[in-house]
Formats: sequence, structure tokens, C-alpha cells
Amino acid sequence: MFPALDQKVAHYRALEQQLYDPAVAADPARAAAVAKERGALAKLVEPYLELLKLDAAVADAAALAAGDDPEMRALAEEELASLRPRRDALYARVEDQLLVDPAEDFSKLIVEIRAGTGGDEAALFAGNLYDMYTRYARAKGWSVEEISSSPGEAGGFKEVTFGVEGDGVYQFLRYESGGHRVQRVPATETQGRIHTSLATVAVLPEPDEVQVAINPGDIEWETMRAGGAGGQHVNKTESAVRIWYRKGTPDQIEVKCQDGRSQHKNREQAMRVLRTRIFERQQEKLHRERSEMRKNQVGSGDRNERIRTYNFPQNRCTDHRIEVSVYKLDAILGGLLDEMIGPMRDHDKKQRLAATTAG
Repeated sequence: MFPALDQKVAHYRALEQQLYDPAVAADPARAAAVAKERGALAKLVEPYLELLKLDAAVADAAALAAGDDPEMRALAEEELASLRPRRDALYARVEDQLLVDPAEDFSKLIVEIRAGTGGDEAALFAGNLYDMYTRYARAKGWSVEEISSSPGEAGGFKEVTFGVEGDGVYQFLRYESGGHRVQRVPATETQGRIHTSLATVAVLPEPDEVQVAINPGDIEWETMRAGGAGGQHVNKTESAVRIWYRKGTPDQIEVKCQDGRSQHKNREQAMRVLRTRIFERQQEKLHRERSEMRKNQVGSGDRNERIRTYNFPQNRCTDHRIEVSVYKLDAILGGLLDEMIGPMRDHDKKQRLAATTAG
């Protein structure tokens, strides 16, 4: 049915045999690695094996329904009425799971939004995007946690970083990385002219400490007094932190966190952000190795790639990767983001299935 899945089934069964191998059982580390790999495959392979059984049962019932015995035909038709919906539902589920590479099945991620060209209007737009994503996430039942932010002078954000956690979160938000453009008349525009502003979004899978181990010797810390608009915690204690990772090398990464009430909390948040950025760099080679056709189909995820335009006068939102426009911009910004993500997922699914069924 799906040649690529047939190969995974063969590997899954080979892993099962390894678990019964005394040599593997005698090596706890090896046994754990085999069990972990088998467990990751099970989420895709076991539904596929069940689908194959249902498909065979449908074929058998269909053969009986085509026979000459009226009583057997009636029984077979009744069985088909039960089997086909189950088979079709499981088929759709397996198709959806083909979108998920086990190495990319993250339930936690960090989203970074930065205002681009456009001054105050870009910061306001970055705030609009933040509101859109947080509303969408909460409607999905995901949890949202703000990690750090730098407010714009007229509102919105110069940059904002937040975490999102929930089942399937990366499979929906993975398509949001890139440049987002807004076209609208700013509140301060007296002549009604439409201005264009930009913001960038980065969706970063959040790895755990096992996936990304950080050598303390590669980190330099700095503490400082938190800045901001004022308040009892501002400029009184050195709660803000800044990390430099491998300072002085081309791989330097800088992370600053000051939103937490304590230095300990800010250190924890800064390490989360640093870990995601290191992981992102580790994945760059993998992404570069993807075919150019694949990049053209769903985009590279690069922040410099313009993926979407939000046109307020026309109430229009356009995804430039698949040339889809939806005239519900107000609803989309209100959190109805599936209007844009749905077509993107469908497009990606078709491309992946075409590759999978081709073997």
C-alpha cells in the first residue's frame, strides 16, 4: 500500500527480534536504544499494520458480497458497512502520520517574533502576530509561556520569545517560520496611504538536555539590572542575565533574558532558548541536504523568506508558497489560523504521499 512504510515494517520487526537477542539483552544501553527506536517506529507502524488487516478484511468481504449466495451477500454487505468506515478513517490517520518524521515529532517549541523594517508599525505588527499565535495555541488546548520580550515604543514588540507546548504542536506551527509582511494604513497616517512593514518568525523545536548537551566551559554569563518601564523590580537587583555561547568564535550565540522575577528563573529561560538555537544549528545540515524541489514546495523555513502577506484594506491573507489567499484576515488574526495552516498542511501531505507511494 505504501512502499516506504513496508520498509519501516521490516525494520520494526527486525528491532523486535533484536530485543529477544540475549546479546542485546545483556547490554542495557544497547537494549534501551533498540527499545527507544522501536517505540518511535511503533506510532507509525502499528496503525499501518492494523490498516493492512482491515484492508484485507474489506477485500474478503467484498469478494463474498459479489458471490451468488444471497444470504452470504447480505452478511458481507453488512460487514462492509462496518469495515469500510474504519478502514477509511485509519487510512486517513496513516496518511497524516506520514507527515511526521519521528525525528521531528516535538511537543514543545519556542517561537521568536522580531519586528523588521517599518519602525513602530513593524513592532505593532509583531504584537499582532504574537496575539494571533497565542490565541491559536490556546484554542488548540496548548499551553503558552512568555519567555522574554522587548516592547515597542508605540506598542507591540521589537521582539518577543515564547514557548508553546502540546500534542502535535510542531506539526502545525512548523510552517510559520519566515518573513511576514503587513500592508495597512497606520493610525498615524493622515493621508490614508498604505504602508508596508515586516516581521520575522522563527519556530524552533525545543530539545531536552539529552538531545543537546552544553559544555559549561563554552558559556560566558553576565548579570545586569533589568531594564524596562519601571516598577519595584527594575534597576534594583541584578536579575537579568546574558549568555554568550563560544564567545569570540563564528558560532557565537547571544541570549538575554530579563522578564523573570529572579536571576535563577532568567538563567533557566536563557538556557532553554540557547538550547533551541544550538539545536537549530545542528539541524541546518539536514535541512540543506533536502532537495531543492522540497524547498520550493514548502519553503526552507528561513527567516529571510517571505511566506505571507496580511493586507488589511482587502481583509486578505496570502501564503506565497502555495499561492493561496483567504479573505478572512480579521478572523485569522483572531486565532483562526487553520484557515492558512490547513492548506499548507494539505499541500505538504500531497507531496509527501506522492514521494511515499512512488517508493
